[in-house]
Amino acid sequence: MPEDKPNEEARLNSPAAPADQPPVKMGFRWWLFETVVVVVVGISLLVHFLRKPPVVPHAPLPVEIALTKVQKGAIPVYVNGLGTVTPLATVTVLSRVDGQIMKVNYTEGQIVPEGFALLQIDPRPYAAQLTTAQGQLERDRETLAEAKINQERYRGAYEQKAIPKQQFDDQASLVRQLEGTVKFDEGQVASAQTQVDYCTITAPVAGLVGLRLVDVGNIVHAAGTTGLVVLTQIQPITVIFSVAEDNLPAIQEQLRQGHVLPVEAWDREKKKKLATGTLAALDSQIDTTTGTVKGRALFTNTNDPLFPNQFVNTRLLVNTLEGVTLVPSSAIQQNGQASFVYLIENNFAHMVSIKPGVTDGGLTQVEAIPGAESINPGDVVANSSFDKLQDKSKVAISNKPETPSAGSSAP
Repeated sequence: MPEDKPNEEARLNSPAAPADQPPVKMGFRWWLFETVVVVVVGISLLVHFLRKPPVVPHAPLPVEIALTKVQKGAIPVYVNGLGTVTPLATVTVLSRVDGQIMKVNYTEGQIVPEGFALLQIDPRPYAAQLTTAQGQLERDRETLAEAKINQERYRGAYEQKAIPKQQFDDQASLVRQLEGTVKFDEGQVASAQTQVDYCTITAPVAGLVGLRLVDVGNIVHAAGTTGLVVLTQIQPITVIFSVAEDNLPAIQEQLRQGHVLPVEAWDREKKKKLATGTLAALDSQIDTTTGTVKGRALFTNTNDPLFPNQFVNTRLLVNTLEGVTLVPSSAIQQNGQASFVYLIENNFAHMVSIKPGVTDGGLTQVEAIPGAESINPGDVVANSSFDKLQDKSKVAISNKPETPSAGSSAP
């Protein structure tokens, strides 16, 4: 029909759609397919790279260790304490007379013997008093001698009835009075001599002189309370120390048996032994605030290693255990409250529980636990690599030298 021709021409003249453009539904399917392929390939690659080759088990390597031997011997039993060096005598020297100091014979820090003349006070006033007393004594002695001669004369006259008895008795009484006067004069002379002697101030004990407190020219008085010099005895010297009351029975038992108990004095850091002395005495009571008892140890203090009021650590030797089993302290390990060692047998480590006791000088006394395996003198135990060791571990001997099993150490 004629009206259909324009529509046909419009359709033929419109731009044609691209021939390769897929429909919308076919494009989504193609995108989904590509996504699945990528995911599958990625997972395959991830599994390939993460997969490890199977681990082939190997036998554990032996633990390299150092060894030490269990010994049989003696070990001392010490009681540790804290102490202070205390002189046997500390004297503050005072003047016993009034006067001017004429001479100082010591130097500060000097060690002086007993009787050493420390200071000299002007003796002249007292020397004059001594001379006066001596003169009075001589005069009264001569008077007494004359009275005694007269008494003998009166005795003869009385025996011959030449004088009355009263005259003889009066002469005898005069002699006794003069004898009393002479004794009084002798006392005056002795007192004056003592005053002269006091002018020379001597050391009452041998010891160390402190810093100078007075100088030449000072006037001192017998009633004064300020010391002229302080003298401290340092040879011998003592250390007063405290030990726990639990150790008192063992100490008393040794003292009752008449044993001399050595005491060692160590420095503050417990690294150097200063001196060795003996226990002199124990205090009469326990200090209830600290639960300790004090003891006094006596030291000769040769070369003055101990100084008054110095702080020291003390070790009191109470006993010596003989014939006990000893293990180096470094070989003992702890598992909570339990102690054990690694016994080495046939190149294998075997854990053995022990009961440690006294420790000294790097050694520890050990005891067997009833009903359990024990170690004996001559056994070999591990002394290193404990962080790698376990029960029944195979071991190899280290080329390192064996740890010394004995030696002196501080408390």
